[in-house]
Amino acid sequence: MKRVAAFAGGLLLSATALAADPAVPLQQSGTDLTDRASLQRGAQLFMNYCSGCHSLKYLRYSRMAEDLGLTEDEVMANLNLTGAQFGSHIVSAMPAEGSASWFGQVPPDLSLTVRSKLGGPDWVYTYLKSFYLDESRPLGWNNTMFPNASMPNVFWEQQGLQRAVYGEVDEVTGEPVVERLEIATPGTQSAAEFDQTIRDITAFLQYASEPIAAKRQAMGVWVILFLVFLAFLAWMLKNEYWRDVH
Repeated sequence: MKRVAAFAGGLLLSATALAADPAVPLQQSGTDLTDRASLQRGAQLFMNYCSGCHSLKYLRYSRMAEDLGLTEDEVMANLNLTGAQFGSHIVSAMPAEGSASWFGQVPPDLSLTVRSKLGGPDWVYTYLKSFYLDESRPLGWNNTMFPNASMPNVFWEQQGLQRAVYGEVDEVTGEPVVERLEIATPGTQSAAEFDQTIRDITAFLQYASEPIAAKRQAMGVWVILFLVFLAFLAWMLKNEYWRDVH
């Protein structure tokens, strides 16, 4: 009985932790795991802007090449920035000791980020678009989805400099609540172009969290059709068996 109670308590704590994300409306990411061009662009964005700090330790370069329709030469020349072997896992070159002192903690591995967040790709998509300037933070950035995150806005050049517009003061914390975000200084991309950029990298992280997902979904259609056909055969067999009984 104690084990059951402990298990139920663990489930409750897990559910509470998942629901503890800030009450910020999630934006629809619109990711498509069957869009290889988007996944390829997302892979390039991750390697150029994220892999300096973050790893994808459960994904290999060779597996990524196979799934994204890339050759070994293309991956090694354009996506492998650490000099690792083609069959190696995608690991950041940043030393853990240095990153802990520079950022306050070791940047997390992003292999399962999309699957671990309540909202999945929509959470990641909204998070990457929710950075704003905050001089009170050590890195000069804050985020409405993940307040006080120890991460700068790596896409600030494309998005531009975003600032917060504050509303009423929170009665609990005594701090003003961010009412909305607006672009103070335009970036190199339009709003639509930046949305596509974040959609691409979100799609790649969604793929990395479950590389088999696209194939599994495609296979699921055939499995359902097979089960329908099997049910039809079972129905015909049942009618044949019961015909003489009636």
